[in-house]
Amino acid sequence: MQKIIVLLVLLSTSCSTEQSISYLQNGDIIFQISTSSQSKAIQLATHSQYTHVGIIYIVNNQYFVYEAVQIVKLTPLDRWIDRGERRHFIAKRLKDTRILTPTNLKKMKAVGEKYQGKNYDPYFSWDDKKMYCSELVWKIYKNSLNVEIGQLQKIVDFDLFHPLVKMKLKERYGKNVPLFEFAISPEQILNSPLLETVGVLNK
Repeated sequence: MQKIIVLLVLLSTSCSTEQSISYLQNGDIIFQISTSSQSKAIQLATHSQYTHVGIIYIVNNQYFVYEAVQIVKLTPLDRWIDRGERRHFIAKRLKDTRILTPTNLKKMKAVGEKYQGKNYDPYFSWDDKKMYCSELVWKIYKNSLNVEIGQLQKIVDFDLFHPLVKMKLKERYGKNVPLFEFAISPEQILNSPLLETVGVLNK
């Protein structure tokens, strides 16, 4: 009897999640609060609630997130949701949905494939040798559709004075912090005037 109850709970949760993501479309941008060791430092440096971002891909009616973790890859959406704090996410879409034609979506995926398999970039460099999450999203939109989602900044523009942020910077760069390296944060993408919110899970 106990096994049956557990199974029913799992099925109920699965159905609920499927219903709550059915509005998602190819090319949507999805944000979550990562539980990684650097998440809090990113929040402090960028003044952002959200610390991880990816792009929705629908393949054979299954939902995936194309993301830069270790490595750049497609992750099943349910697994991606489970990794986030409180299983919470917010999804956004271009306001001008006319841009998201089937042809343009193919262009986006073709550009994205160039980055597939690349290692995660913990140093947030702007070259294409490695990738971090918001860089991947920004470059896919820019290099496929010539759409700049979010304002590029330089590392010096972030709030680098909190002790935790200082510690992370010292761990990664020592005394040679690349202050004038271009960067894009999840916060800049989230607040882009080109996007609108299409859904939220677990507020």
